[in-house]
Amino acid sequence: MSRTEKGAKFPAGARSPRSTSGRHVSRGINRTRLKGLIRKEMYQIIRDPSSIGIAFVLPVILLLIFGYGVSLDAKHVPVAVVIDKPSREVSDFISGFRQSAYFRPVIMNNIKEAEHAVMTREVDGIIWFRSNFGRQMFLEGNAPVEVILNGVDANKARITQGYITGVWIKWLERYALEKGVRLRMPATVKHRIWFNASVRSRNYLVPGLIAIIMTLIGAMLTSMVIAREWERGTMEALIVTPVSMKEIIIGKVVPYFFLGMSGMVLSVLMAVWIFHVPLRGSILALTAGSALFMLTAIFMGLLISTAAGSQFVAGQIAIVITFLPAFILSGFVFDIGSMPVPIQWLTHIVPARYFVSMLQTIFLAGNIWPIFITNCLWLMGMGAFFMMVIKKKSRKRLE
Repeated sequence: MSRTEKGAKFPAGARSPRSTSGRHVSRGINRTRLKGLIRKEMYQIIRDPSSIGIAFVLPVILLLIFGYGVSLDAKHVPVAVVIDKPSREVSDFISGFRQSAYFRPVIMNNIKEAEHAVMTREVDGIIWFRSNFGRQMFLEGNAPVEVILNGVDANKARITQGYITGVWIKWLERYALEKGVRLRMPATVKHRIWFNASVRSRNYLVPGLIAIIMTLIGAMLTSMVIAREWERGTMEALIVTPVSMKEIIIGKVVPYFFLGMSGMVLSVLMAVWIFHVPLRGSILALTAGSALFMLTAIFMGLLISTAAGSQFVAGQIAIVITFLPAFILSGFVFDIGSMPVPIQWLTHIVPARYFVSMLQTIFLAGNIWPIFITNCLWLMGMGAFFMMVIKKKSRKRLE
């Protein structure tokens, strides 16, 4: 009777021939093989200057550009001031603009000169004091001050209009107090700004930029790793080894995860120490949310890399699918509530939308757990979906 027949026993330490088949060996995760794959990928990252540049140099450049060069605040706005008849009231009013950091008044002789300055973009608006300013300012009827704004940049025009109205109201209150005249206002506005009391756009932009940086590191870099293996012919060598696709995927995820988290730490340190963005939430919540988003971004990149045939194609797809939506549809710069309703629905499939909301909340408001948990659940669901698709598409085959 053959020893391989059913019921036969094998010597101690011997293995069944069935257990040596490649199908069974590749199912589990071998720690030794996994460590080797992770070490191999880390060496690949170290030897590739572009990976180090994207992870550490690019975040510094982007933060410096957006932190110092991009601002949504309207400051030192040049405005033409036309005075038909000089008076003490007019001089007192103009002093309010000179003392404000938001305006740079330019005195002009007549309205024609001021209109020409607006057309040539020398100034962004006109403040015209009529000759009857002193008589008409407390009477109903014709306005004693006319304001003309350049509406090419609608957002800046609205902000400038609000600043001018603020200077006007403060001057009216001060003038009425000096003259002992009762100022009749339909409503008294008392401003109270939460979470960003200094009203600096930098506090709003820098946290959102961290999401863009992590998208670049997580999705852009990993979108080319498997495609690179195919192009260089090393994937065929991996396929004929006992290593499983599960081990290959984990070997790709771990190094890029730590690379992305290192870039996140650098970005947060620059945001707090260089740009003085307040960090009111906990470091633990920030780390947990960042880790969850980084895994989601890496899974997106690996899915693109698995489907693409070359690094060039994978990079182009990653830009269109990950970077551009993260930049435009995440709420990083453009308010989602101001978008058309179909576009607002589309933003729900952009992972960066939830991470930007999480970052801005943790930095400026603190640990608002309903917002944090909701965004984490969305990211977990997306990460799980991408992981399942990768598992389904990843097979050890040459076709």
